[in-house]
Amino acid sequence: MERGLLWLPLLGFFIWLAWAGWNEYQKVQAYEAWAADFDRSKYDVRAVLGQSGDFLTWGIPTRQGPVNVVSVSLADVETLGLAVRDQELAPEADLPDERAADLVVTLKSGEVYKIPFTNGTLAQRWKKALHQSLQALKSAST
Repeated sequence: MERGLLWLPLLGFFIWLAWAGWNEYQKVQAYEAWAADFDRSKYDVRAVLGQSGDFLTWGIPTRQGPVNVVSVSLADVETLGLAVRDQELAPEADLPDERAADLVVTLKSGEVYKIPFTNGTLAQRWKKALHQSLQALKSAST
């Protein structure tokens, strides 16, 4: 009887672990359906992000699909930056390691959005790619 009581917490842990894995799998499945329409996209436990042409869309992943979805045109973007722990980095600064970072999108209207990334290196790559898209958009409009 005592042995059974000792194994009960371990059984509870494995049940919770199985549920957490199933929950994350459902989020990834919902993301894959959502991301099918984008040219470039990323899944992260903190946020999903997609780019289609000159539109950037992001939200929070759930099993039913992304929620709190925001979409902006790159034509409305004033600046792109990176922030670590709410401290904005210099434009040319590199992240010291692969720590979590936010991609900071500032619109011409003054609105500021922070898109969270668990991997700062991936955030830097997205910033670089979006910066190139912004430059191409600006050169095409002039």
